[in-house]
Amino acid sequence: MASSPNDILENGLALTPRYDAAGLIAAVATHAETGEVLMLAWMNAQALDKTMSTGEAHYFSRSRNELWHKGATSGQVQVVEELRIDCDQDAVWLKVWPQGDGGACHTGQRSCFYRVIEGGKLVKRP
Repeated sequence: MASSPNDILENGLALTPRYDAAGLIAAVATHAETGEVLMLAWMNAQALDKTMSTGEAHYFSRSRNELWHKGATSGQVQVVEELRIDCDQDAVWLKVWPQGDGGACHTGQRSCFYRVIEGGKLVKRP
């Protein structure tokens, strides 16, 4: 019996990213040692290819509509320890070693997720 397309996608070993209508997939970056979620960004095919070929995180900036080498100007380069893709091949997870002072967020925070929602209000937390 032949495998179904979903079975091949979900259980096969072929890398076939499923980009959305804008040509993007979600990319979650976590700290390779601590597991802390650092950021959620987007990748197009070029960003994914550059990440795989260089070992450093590249994303697609939706606001600037361009490829973005994380840390190229700030020094906050993300060296990729491991790159995974989810079961649907429409999101990737990067386990990274942050360089520079370890900040991942453009605000200077270590993580883009530095606020907690409590009772409908935002509270800053490390």
